[in-house]
Amino acid sequence: MHPEVPAETSLDPDDWDELRRLGHRMLDDEFDALEALRQAPVWQRQPGSADEAWREPLPLRPTPLQKVYATYRRSIAPYGNGNRHPRFFGWVHGGGTPVGMLAEMLAAGLNSNLGGRDHAPIGCERQVIRWAAELLGLPSESSGLLVTGTSIANFMAVLIARTAALGPGVREQGLADSHLVAYASAAVHGCVAKACDMAGLGSHHLRLIECTDSGAINLASLRAALRADSERGMRPFLVVGTGGSVDTGAIDDLAGLARFCRAERLWFHVDAAFGAIAMMSARLRPLFAGIEHADSVAFDFHKWAQVPYDAGCLVVRDRTAHLATFRRPAAYLARNRRGLAAGDPWPCDLGPDLSRGFRALKVWMTLKAFGAEGLGRCVEQSCRLAQRLAARIDANLLLERVAPVPLNIVCFRFRPGGDDIQAAIAAELQERGIAAPSTTVIDGRVVLRAAIVNHRTRGEDVDALADSVVATGLRMDGIAVCQASQIAV
Repeated sequence: MHPEVPAETSLDPDDWDELRRLGHRMLDDEFDALEALRQAPVWQRQPGSADEAWREPLPLRPTPLQKVYATYRRSIAPYGNGNRHPRFFGWVHGGGTPVGMLAEMLAAGLNSNLGGRDHAPIGCERQVIRWAAELLGLPSESSGLLVTGTSIANFMAVLIARTAALGPGVREQGLADSHLVAYASAAVHGCVAKACDMAGLGSHHLRLIECTDSGAINLASLRAALRADSERGMRPFLVVGTGGSVDTGAIDDLAGLARFCRAERLWFHVDAAFGAIAMMSARLRPLFAGIEHADSVAFDFHKWAQVPYDAGCLVVRDRTAHLATFRRPAAYLARNRRGLAAGDPWPCDLGPDLSRGFRALKVWMTLKAFGAEGLGRCVEQSCRLAQRLAARIDANLLLERVAPVPLNIVCFRFRPGGDDIQAAIAAELQERGIAAPSTTVIDGRVVLRAAIVNHRTRGEDVDALADSVVATGLRMDGIAVCQASQIAV
């Protein structure tokens, strides 16, 4: 007897009309949720233990998609991190747009791998990179890649700068006794130290230079540090400028850094994670003068450009240096002059990934749908609202602003309280769904931090944040006073 041959199978639906109806419902539900955001809490905790909620064993048998979607609606959709909401002020998170959501759906439907070969999605990404270079004032022939975010883009920039300093042989021979050192301001994002760690330099080979009162890198201190390292036999190779610090939004003197790097023959990289998009505003663009002289720039479209996560970008002036860092031939990736295997160089020659999603579509559609000027107006609005919040803080004796506000980030404290109360106020506002500020540390003190990034945020939202901080702080401070008096008795 012959063994029974299994029936052919596919993961496409048996009933396309049924799937179409459910898909339309999903889309309508998402539009409804976005339309009603203002009436929803900013954030809410998952019920029970988050760990216990996700202990279901691997499903072996199929579940009807309607039931799967019902579980999503019940257990996932209400409990995101809240960054779509107009009163989300934590960290630096973009709010997304319906256009970006639709673009993600289209990209998923096309399911292209952008690691290589010759197809339109790669052409779309290359156009986005050209647009990014134009925005930054870099040459149109600059190289670049869309990545998960600025953390990875900064890591790649460190690798490119390392290869430019030591030659392509470093990829086979390693760093050995190269004694490379890099420099950045003390306010640089922590991912830069991690990048130096992952690149094999060691984070101790990143010199963190003191800042001026404005939060920018102190150029005199940078010169002194470089001179001291050179005298000790170290090899300076990289300076990382900051185009909008994560704590306060401070911007380094990028023009001064560019001149310094050119004179010292150092690679000049700029971490402009959220600040680069401010260059879409004619009014704010001059704040970033000098970025056009950078050797490489890292930034995120998923912050101020409101593209859905994730959509980071690295632009590199010297395509040859970029390719020398990542290109590695392989027989199974052979390039041809014609057919699907054409299109050299491939994106996998410009970064670590061979399997890459179609991130470019949501960036391309966002830029096409709103235009740089439209996005620039949203950026300007964020900065105006930051000034409004700063004015509210300065006018209230119970609040204390602790840093300048060059862009869209406002750092402040509830004046009567200590560090514990600042952190408690932030957590209380988050847990009650009123607003979502974050905290940071400035001059050794815990402070509240409001980063105004969301295009949906209005004046009433920043006013509500200031009022809620005061009301919550007074209540907490009163409780603390009562508890202290009871202990004393």
